[in-house]
Amino acid sequence: MSAGPANPVSRHPVLAAMLSRPYPAVMGILNVTPDSFSDGGQFDAPERALAQARRMIEGGADILDIGAESTRPYGSQPITADEEWQRLTPVLAEVIALGIPVSIDTMKASVLARALAAGAAIANDIWGLQHDPEMARVVADFDAPVVVMHNRDEVDPSIDIVADMKSFFARTLDIAAKAGIAPRNLVLDPGIGFGKTPQQSMIALARLPELASFGLPILVGASRKKFISTVVPSEPQQRLGGSLAAHLLAMQRGATIIRAHDVAETVQALRVAASIEDSK
Repeated sequence: MSAGPANPVSRHPVLAAMLSRPYPAVMGILNVTPDSFSDGGQFDAPERALAQARRMIEGGADILDIGAESTRPYGSQPITADEEWQRLTPVLAEVIALGIPVSIDTMKASVLARALAAGAAIANDIWGLQHDPEMARVVADFDAPVVVMHNRDEVDPSIDIVADMKSFFARTLDIAAKAGIAPRNLVLDPGIGFGKTPQQSMIALARLPELASFGLPILVGASRKKFISTVVPSEPQQRLGGSLAAHLLAMQRGATIIRAHDVAETVQALRVAASIEDSK
């Protein structure tokens, strides 16, 4: 149940230590938004966001991923770059000061550039460098690790979603190469719940090993996603069991980073599973 990529190469220093372990790194989700699908409004006050960041670090988070604009597939309201930055500003410096790498979940190159200049370490782009034409340049300029997620404008139940993911990532890697982004800085994310039917999200998880051909680390974020409720009807806050099941299977299939709301529970599950596997 190794967490290492199929074809390990030299990695960015921020990624290297996390990817050398027998269990995935855990990226804790910190949404400073009023409308995220699971925890919108819970941490949009700076003091609550900072308290949650501390709890996630105590629970074993390796990375904190701050999002200031909801990117849920249905019903999210776009905001301007200035508004997104205004939401980030009250919490960013203090979260960075907690001492673990901070990732910025944004679609906007201008927001990413300001956050990286302020000390954030990782870019997390839900459009895989294919939405904002300046995103790849900013990532390259800062020599930052970047999570590139598969996404689609429209859901199409008729397509082979894994073939679509492979084509999407091929385009992303071409954009990255032309911008001068080093391969050591790239992490693939299959985009569970984005541009996919619930069944396609499960197919993406089941066929995760097919992404190993890219030779890059893989991040999986199935936490509280809607596909879980198609198996067992549930609200987002009731999907811990399904989230852990999906993340344990993702680990088994090669995921090297897990993005989760429930950090302590996820860390425990991953480490226990790895320890059992190592006891054969």
